[in-house]
Amino acid sequence: MGKVTGFLEIDRQEQKYQPAADRIRHYREFTLPLPVPAVEAQAARCMDCGIPFCHGPTGCPVHNQIPDWNDLVYSGDWEEAARNLHTTNNFPEFTGRVCPAPCEEACTLNLEDVPVAIKTVEQAIADQAWANGWIVPEVPTERTGKKVAVIGSGPAGLAAAQQLARVGHEVHVYEKQAKAGGLLRYGIPDFKMEKVHIDRRVRQLEAEGVVFHYGVNVGVTRSLQALIEEHDAVLTCAGAERPRDPGLPGVELAGVHYAMPYLIQQNRRVGGESLGAEAPIVATAKHIVVIGGGDTASDCVGTAFRQGAIQVTQLDIRPKPPAKEDKLTVWPYWPTKFRTSSSQAEGAEREFAAATLGLIGRNGHVTHVECARVDERRRPIAGSEFRIRADLVLVAIGFAGPNLETYVAEVKDQLKLDGRTNVAANTEAYKTSIDKVFAAGDVRRGQSLVVWAIREGRQAARAIDEYLMGTSTLPR
Repeated sequence: MGKVTGFLEIDRQEQKYQPAADRIRHYREFTLPLPVPAVEAQAARCMDCGIPFCHGPTGCPVHNQIPDWNDLVYSGDWEEAARNLHTTNNFPEFTGRVCPAPCEEACTLNLEDVPVAIKTVEQAIADQAWANGWIVPEVPTERTGKKVAVIGSGPAGLAAAQQLARVGHEVHVYEKQAKAGGLLRYGIPDFKMEKVHIDRRVRQLEAEGVVFHYGVNVGVTRSLQALIEEHDAVLTCAGAERPRDPGLPGVELAGVHYAMPYLIQQNRRVGGESLGAEAPIVATAKHIVVIGGGDTASDCVGTAFRQGAIQVTQLDIRPKPPAKEDKLTVWPYWPTKFRTSSSQAEGAEREFAAATLGLIGRNGHVTHVECARVDERRRPIAGSEFRIRADLVLVAIGFAGPNLETYVAEVKDQLKLDGRTNVAANTEAYKTSIDKVFAAGDVRRGQSLVVWAIREGRQAARAIDEYLMGTSTLPR
C-alpha cells in the first residue's frame, strides 16, 4: 500500500487551477495535471491502515481497489494500475473529474486533514491509459443471441451497456438527445469535463457492439411496449429529470428558468449543436441570482461568469456550515462543512440562511428576488426581508424524479413508482413491476452522483445477465 513511511515523509499535493481571471475566458478544463513523478509520490502516501475505509461502503460506491492501484502507481506500473482500476469502474476519467471524492473524506489520513489525493491519482491513471493506448475495445468471442434495450445514455446506461455487450448480448441504447452522455454531456459544463472523454468511450462501446439510437424519446416518439416486444430485456436509465417545483410567486416571469435548460443550452453551444427554435438563455451583462446550494447551482455560477455576467449571487437556505467538521463524530462519512467550489471562487456572492419568498417583476420580466433570513427550522424571520437585483434567475433546488410524461405515463397502470415517484426496483434484481423491464441509476434511486450511477448500471447489467442466462460472470 504505497511507501511504508510515505505519509510521514510526503506532503499532500493537489492539482492546481488556472487563475480565475484566465479560466472564465473559456469553457475548457482548467485543472493543471501533476507531473507523473508527483502523482507517484502522492500514491506513495497511501498507508497500511488495516481497514481501508476509502473503498468500503462509506467511501467509494464502486469499491475501487484504491490501496492496490496506489501501490502500483508508486511502483511505476501504470498499465497494471489502469487494468485494476477498470475492473471496478468503467469510466474512471469521468469520476476522476466530477466525483466529489467521498473516498478522500473516508481516508484514514483525513483524520489529520491530509488525505491521500485519491481523485488526482485516479484521473492520472485513466489519462495515462488513454495516452498510452491501453484502453481498447473488449469484443466478446461469443454471442448469446439475446437482445437488450437500454433507455438513456448517461453514466448508468453506458456502464450497463458496456457490461452487457462484453458478455455477448446485443445491446441497443436509446437516447432522446442528439449525442450520448446524458447529464454528463448536457448537464455538466465542459470546464469541469470536456466531452472528448465521452466521445472516446462511445467509440469504444460501438466497437464492442453497442448500437446507439439518437433522437428517440421512449414513451413519446417510440413506445416502451414496442421495445419490450422487440427485446429480451429493457433497462431504463433515464435519470431524474423533473425539476423540483419551488412554488414561488412570480416564477412565471420572463427571465426565470430552471437550471437544466440553461446548462443544456450552453453545453449545446460549446458542442456545436443547434438550439433550434429555443429562445436563448444567457447571462451576458446581467445580474444573476442562482437559487440553490448544490453542484448544479455551482455549475450555473461558473457558466454565468463565462457568459459575462455582471454579478452572480447564490442563495442557500441552509446555514453557513462550520469551517471544520468534528472528525471523531462524522469520520469516515461525508461531513457537512464549508466548501467553496471552483465556480464560487470565481467571484460569486453567497447568501446563507436565505429563503426565497418570491420573484418581483416589471412589465412581465423579473427584476428582483425577495428574500428573508431563516431560523434553525428554516422558517423566514419576520423583519429580515431583503431584495436582490436580478435580470436572470436560475432555480437549482434539485430534482423530484423521472419525467412522468414519457414511458412512465404510457405504462402508468403497470409501472410501480416508490413514494418519491422514482421507478420502484430493488438493488438485487433491479426488476420493475413490469416483466422484462429493469431500472437503475437516478431513475431508480433519485438524483445522486455519477459514481453511484456507474455502480447501479454495473449491478443491473449483472442482474439482467442472470435473468437472461441463468448465471453471470459479471461482477456486482
